[in-house]
Amino acid sequence: MIKFILFDLDGTLLPMDEKTFEKDYFKRMAVKVAPFGYNPKNLVNDVWSATKAMIINDGSRTNEKAFWEKFASIYGDKVYQDKSIFDEYYTNEFQLVKESCGFNPKAKETTLKLKKLGYKIALATNPIFPKTATESRIKWAGLEPDDFILYSTYENSNYCKPNLDYYRDFLKKINAKPNECLMVGNNIDEDMIAEKLGIKVFLLSDCIINKNNEDISVYPNGSFDELLSYIDKIS
Repeated sequence: MIKFILFDLDGTLLPMDEKTFEKDYFKRMAVKVAPFGYNPKNLVNDVWSATKAMIINDGSRTNEKAFWEKFASIYGDKVYQDKSIFDEYYTNEFQLVKESCGFNPKAKETTLKLKKLGYKIALATNPIFPKTATESRIKWAGLEPDDFILYSTYENSNYCKPNLDYYRDFLKKINAKPNECLMVGNNIDEDMIAEKLGIKVFLLSDCIINKNNEDISVYPNGSFDELLSYIDKIS
């Protein structure tokens, strides 16, 4: 019996074109940090390198530490003093990146309806962003952080998707068994992989990311309305 609904965020509760979002995100970041010695031409690749350190994190440290250790290996220990500048970016300039995201009222409507029905709702978003950025994107989707029993951030996570240990760790934190959970996401590689642990999955079709061009018919899929029908069917 399903007791927990795990939602992805970007492209799921918050509709977006990934490339459009990333372009705006990095452009605004570069403008913010350039005066402090971060060359805009190199910054994107350097942030991606530090992000990769989180993606391959073996659980020995938080994703936050993995990111800044890698970033420091590129720019030196000055990054730890400059961290407050990046924090300011997420508090201020990052808020304008909302313009590069869409909005689907069905996301809020569906989430709150499931909550009222008694399901425990958690946000299993890939934890490569700080808490501030994650909470902002939750609000852009029309929801509030306290709508979720847990939302993953780079501060509270030691793994990333598609590592199955991310899901194992997440379920441990919410005290859930795989067969009690449904993972809802838009990314074949990062979200549907949860099925390997015995977690039921649903592919939200609005902003699908399918890098390997897989046959999506092997997964229950569709819109938010079809998600509700599917949950009613399996409950």
